[in-house]
Amino acid sequence: MFRPTRILQVAVASLFISGCASSHSGSEPPAAPLTEAIDQTIVSNDRINSNRTPSPGKQGAQPGDFVGADGRLLPEVRAFARETAAAHALPLEDVEALLAEARYNATAARLMAPPARSGRIRRAWTSYRQRHVDAVRIREGVAFWQAHRAALDRASDRTGVPPSVIVAIIGIETVYGRYTGDHRVLDTLATLGFRYPDPNRPERQAMFRAQLADLIVLDHRGSLDARTVEGSFAGAMGLPQFMPGSLMRYAVDGDGDGRVDLAGNTDDAIASVAAFLQAHGWVRGAPVFAPVALPADALRLAQDGLKPETGWAALKAAGARALPGADPTWQDLALGVIDLRDEIRDTHDVRCATPNFFAITHYNRSYFYAASVADLAHEIADRIGYGDPNRLAGPGL
Repeated sequence: MFRPTRILQVAVASLFISGCASSHSGSEPPAAPLTEAIDQTIVSNDRINSNRTPSPGKQGAQPGDFVGADGRLLPEVRAFARETAAAHALPLEDVEALLAEARYNATAARLMAPPARSGRIRRAWTSYRQRHVDAVRIREGVAFWQAHRAALDRASDRTGVPPSVIVAIIGIETVYGRYTGDHRVLDTLATLGFRYPDPNRPERQAMFRAQLADLIVLDHRGSLDARTVEGSFAGAMGLPQFMPGSLMRYAVDGDGDGRVDLAGNTDDAIASVAAFLQAHGWVRGAPVFAPVALPADALRLAQDGLKPETGWAALKAAGARALPGADPTWQDLALGVIDLRDEIRDTHDVRCATPNFFAITHYNRSYFYAASVADLAHEIADRIGYGDPNRLAGPGL
């Protein structure tokens, strides 16, 4: 497969001692897709983008702050219950009864607390990629694909998302279901919605309250049991680590049994990942990275937004050239030049991204995350023999 990148060695001055929290080494929790109504950065940008391996056992659940000495919900929680019941036409007594069972999760609060160290943490693309595009995920990804080939091909036929990308996302999120989390989601979302540990981030607390409201709605509909469902310490659930809002809006029944189970039904998880990407702009038949040789000064073309900001005509005028032999239809798409920066090694991996790269950023807003998904997908597909996110040869593509 072509590698549409140019590695640029750049002298970095001493002012680049610090870096971006979205890719700090070893301390980012599991990423989770969010809903359109929520700023995606809130969950995925800082500490909810990781490969942290959860410890076994129930984590940090304690009787907590949501019910007062009089046995009633605290005023703030009671007001939330009224708002949620009114907004979704739910019985108020049911909402209050569920919230009364929530327990403060000290582990979730601790892991969400801002880091004690001061200054920015330097971004390190090379280290991030090594953690996510690793031998275990490649080997187990091949086995996962072989075990679920029919479901993967079916989802790919329906949505145009290559099987390799679906496999890679599930691999990065939970190592194919090995680590889905053992925190009760009700406790996690109540803790982070009413006792978020960083008072300077009220938008995060608001986001977790919105997710708590979605969890309550899902419970009322019978889509899950909020008293027992478990997930990450951020409230993400199942093989694909969907937040409640994403489960509500994008999860689908993959095997036709009439229900959606992202934790126990792999077909549902596969179909839901594909449906999420399709809903967020996946273009059937397009690569993730365009087959482009960028000019030596490509850094000047780099963007940092979550939508492609240029096109082939502009890139060609700036000195880019298309690699021979590739289907040219990608040239009609919006494009974005992205910089996968390694501040520790003073390198830049600059690539030309299509709308499909940016579709992955709706799952997690980190460029590192989306590029790792694409790279892991390539490694797995190369061993399977079809479904590469850039070759695009195989069933349904």
